Order: sequence, then C-alpha cells, then structure tokens
Amino acid sequence: MSDVEARLRALGIELPVAPAPRAARIQMAKIAGGFLFVSGQLPSWNGELRYVGKVGREFDLAAGQAAARLSALNVLAQARSILGNDLDRIVEVVCLRGYVNVAPDFFDIAQTVNGASDLIAEVFGAKGGHTRTAVGVAMMPYNAAVEVEAQFLLA
Repeated sequence: MSDVEARLRALGIELPVAPAPRAARIQMAKIAGGFLFVSGQLPSWNGELRYVGKVGREFDLAAGQAAARLSALNVLAQARSILGNDLDRIVEVVCLRGYVNVAPDFFDIAQTVNGASDLIAEVFGAKGGHTRTAVGVAMMPYNAAVEVEAQFLLA
C-alpha cells in the first residue's frame, strides 16, 4: 500500500469512484511535462451530485466547505485513476482552483475553498502546500455549489 493510501486509510477518508465527463469531450486528468492536471470536479459521490445550489442561499459556509472537500475528493479520485492507483507519484501539490456558485451577497469565497485546501493538507502534509485561486461565480454547470481543479508535480 502506498504512503498516500495509508494516510487516507488512517484518516478514515474514502475516495469516490472517479467520475466520467458529464457533457464535454474532455480528459478528466492529463499528464504533461511532468505535471498532472485534473479537470474541474464537482461535489458528487459516485455520480450523484450532492450540493446543488448557491453558497450563501441554499448552503451556509460550512456546507460550502463540505462541497469543496467533496470536490477535492473527486480530484484525488481522478489522480488515483490516471496514476494507476499510485498517488505516491505526486511529489507535490502545485495549485488548486476553486469556483464557488455564490449568492450575490456571499463574500466568504476563500473560506469556502478552504474545504478543499484543508483536505489536501491533511492527505499530503508538507507536499500539500499549494498556490490557489478562489473565485465566486454567478452560475455553475448543473448548478453545482463548487468546482475544484488541481495541478500536481509528478515523480
């Protein structure tokens, strides 16, 4: 068992099945130039979209953070899938980007995306330090509450 898989198990974290693209002809993950790029992932569990609506209207900050965490779990599921179940190939987490479907008067966008950043820090420890963008948007695909994408440096 890899170190990252052992860490997931020790933390009691289960990853969902890596979702297939819903509407676009894209790759959900791609390795290029020593980096792994994972396309934006929604807060779904094994194909079931769990957080539909706006943070600040249908969901409070805590629920938004949970949606971001679930989206990040799907990022890791995509990474695991393309890396042949070997998450130890990830040398470091380079960048996360989080998009939050927000009500017009909701301003805790960065705090919402912390749900994803905190998960990455838990799982990867020092290798999980990353740059990040957190953006509030007026509309998301499928009216999902959050979407998270990532870039990883590979060994």
